Amino acid sequence: MSPHARTTCTAFEGHRLLASGPYAEVALAVKRAADAGASDPLLVFDDRNGRAVEFDLRGSEADVLARLQPAPAPPRGPGRPRLGVTAREVTLLPRHWDWLASQPGGASAVLRRLVEQTIREGDGRQRARESAESVDRFMLAMTGNLPGHEEASRAFWRGERDHFTQLTQPWPRDVRDHLRRLAAIAWDEADTASPGTSGH
Repeated sequence: MSPHARTTCTAFEGHRLLASGPYAEVALAVKRAADAGASDPLLVFDDRNGRAVEFDLRGSEADVLARLQPAPAPPRGPGRPRLGVTAREVTLLPRHWDWLASQPGGASAVLRRLVEQTIREGDGRQRARESAESVDRFMLAMTGNLPGHEEASRAFWRGERDHFTQLTQPWPRDVRDHLRRLAAIAWDEADTASPGTSGH
């Protein structure tokens, strides 16, 4: 599966929304705009983390899509490959090994449960952080020269939704609307990760 198969991104030609959706669709839209001689900069942002995306637009559309495919998977090492289990070294103190040995299911099963529990608990905080960083990166790239940028950025981080909406109202519509969507997602993720503490 392509590393971008479950990821979406959004492309702008200057301040105009060019395309939004799966990487392959957006890559083709960007290539067509570039081939047509786009006069404004073509900028693409990953929707999950706001990082800039660079497509290699050389060659045909098929060439562009082919470069989005994943590299071949490396050969599997020891473990139980059919179950997706890989054996690697784990270094623990003696008291940790003693505790693991006393748990039902053996050390491997206990470690897997602990890791899964930690992943579940940390996922919400990680999503909230990534969503906020996505807003920050998009604003830095697309609104840094627009009037009220600094104040709008502060309003976002303080969770002042109405003030943020007011400050972004004069901005180019496509940029403003996309930014507001990103901000709403970030605020909702923050509320979910820290219920009752965000103050938004």
